[in-house]
Amino acid sequence: MDYSKLPSQEIERLARAIHPGAWAIEPERPLSTLLGSCVAVCLFDPQSRVGGLNHFMLPNIRRSSNDDVDSLLSGSYAMEALLNALLQKGAKKVRLQAKAFGGGTIINTSGQSMSIGLRNAEFTKEWLDRESIPLLASDFLGPWSRKVLFLPTTGDAFCRRMVTNMVTAETIAREEQSYAATLTQKPKPTEKKIELF
Repeated sequence: MDYSKLPSQEIERLARAIHPGAWAIEPERPLSTLLGSCVAVCLFDPQSRVGGLNHFMLPNIRRSSNDDVDSLLSGSYAMEALLNALLQKGAKKVRLQAKAFGGGTIINTSGQSMSIGLRNAEFTKEWLDRESIPLLASDFLGPWSRKVLFLPTTGDAFCRRMVTNMVTAETIAREEQSYAATLTQKPKPTEKKIELF
């Protein structure tokens, strides 16, 4: 099915929703996500016609004095996971292109959401630059939530800025706070089983 010829409302209805902390590659089906201070990156290879989307945020509360640990827990992991999955599906890193969105300031939690959005946007640009993946289009920061639709086979991305009403803000806040809580939890120790023989 050629999704690019459909109206955006129909694409949104047929799309697979990606929630905070998740990523996906679809062979054909559109992907969508709703963003607040999080960032979504669309990566695609125009020659092999494979693409995917992730949705992540950097933690606001540091678990250690090592910034690299925090980045690995969220942003770097989300980017590496998507990149590696695309390579396994036949994409070539030298052909990858990116489009990225988000980092908005829609939830006022003592000024924290502004810094989270800015950190997410800056991290995204730095990571793509470091990996030599061109950022073809972006829409970062500002007082908006965003709905992003991505067509993985064509690389087409649609971003709708939305004036955030109370219902949207509450939904985004609940999802992002739940996701952020998982980033600040210490991993549970794994239980070692000993077998006697």
